[in-house]
Amino acid sequence: MAGVLPVLLGGDANVYGMARSFYEAYGVHSVAVCKRTLPALAHSRLVKIAVEHPRLEEDGVFTAVLMALAKAHPDKTCLLISCADGYTLQLARCREALAPYYRFACPAPAVVQSLGTKEGFAAVCAAHGLRTPKSVTLPFGGALPELPFEGPVIAKPADSPAYWNCRFPGKRKVYLTHSRAELENVVATVAQGGYRGALLLQEYIPGPDTALGVVNAYCARDGSVPWIVQGQVLLQERTPEGVGNYGAILTEPPRQDAALLTALAELLRQSGWRGYANFDLKYNPQGEPVLFEMNPRQGRASYFCTAAGANLARPLVEDLVQTTAVAPPALRPSVWHTAPWGVVRRYCPDRHLLRRAASLRRRGRGRCQLLAPGEGPARRVWFWLRQGAYWRKVYRQGG
Repeated sequence: MAGVLPVLLGGDANVYGMARSFYEAYGVHSVAVCKRTLPALAHSRLVKIAVEHPRLEEDGVFTAVLMALAKAHPDKTCLLISCADGYTLQLARCREALAPYYRFACPAPAVVQSLGTKEGFAAVCAAHGLRTPKSVTLPFGGALPELPFEGPVIAKPADSPAYWNCRFPGKRKVYLTHSRAELENVVATVAQGGYRGALLLQEYIPGPDTALGVVNAYCARDGSVPWIVQGQVLLQERTPEGVGNYGAILTEPPRQDAALLTALAELLRQSGWRGYANFDLKYNPQGEPVLFEMNPRQGRASYFCTAAGANLARPLVEDLVQTTAVAPPALRPSVWHTAPWGVVRRYCPDRHLLRRAASLRRRGRGRCQLLAPGEGPARRVWFWLRQGAYWRKVYRQGG
């Protein structure tokens, strides 16, 4: 695969996980195209920043930048992979202009809007008999209504790409509120932080972090869904900015929820999806999966699939470069983490699951997301400084 150039849209930990997957599967290095680079890519030998453009969200700039990049590598088969929600929708809009230069898997804009937005996803799930949280959409500037469900209440942005561009103290991916006053304060804080989109107000599904689950799927060019993997969350991130993201995931083949995976694959097939999809869910106290959202891309923690033997890069290459049937994932037990393992060990709420995960690590089945073998001294120094900073943030918030 020396002739393949993965071009990754984004600048975060998801990009690093994809670049690591390509390197481990095919020995190729990736390039990233983004508005701005985040620390997760610092000093990496696996991925370099090809373009960092502050106006990349403009379609004209987006297409011009990517066309120029492809023309600069005429000897390569350029694979274009979105690693963020906004880039997926933008790629869908610009697909005709970019098709002569890149190979990519991306559905039509209407399909992205239908499944890749939180409101649209809830409607599609309802049509397929899949449970989502009860929710109310609060438009920007709207008065907070009486909610048709009891608290606690989850508040999160309906427009993830717009919210991602906002910077303000106390920003969270999701907010858990226990009173109307607390919810009103969140609404005001988010508005003051510059977010002008709608907020989703959802019922809280009770249960520990280990009741959470995550699913990644790849939908091939023929509409089939041959590749789908489920992970068991051990812990959510403990830092303030990481709340709502996963800190550790356990993958065990016997614990794949076959009924859920079949239903999700059918939903994707009938919707006409193409490429990667990522589902976040939680099992309620009755054991029923409740689906929170579908991200129109591989998830931020999706390297857990590669760690479990289902390399993220393979379905894309098999489908678009080799043009062969995509092989189903061959899973092996593994544990993935981005939080320091000491944090996982201290805060994982299920000691039985933790013991299984620790046993896998001792047997060499553990993978830390942000430090791949083969990285140089600068990346290692950055990584260990990050681990120390993570612990300090945990301690500052009373951990």
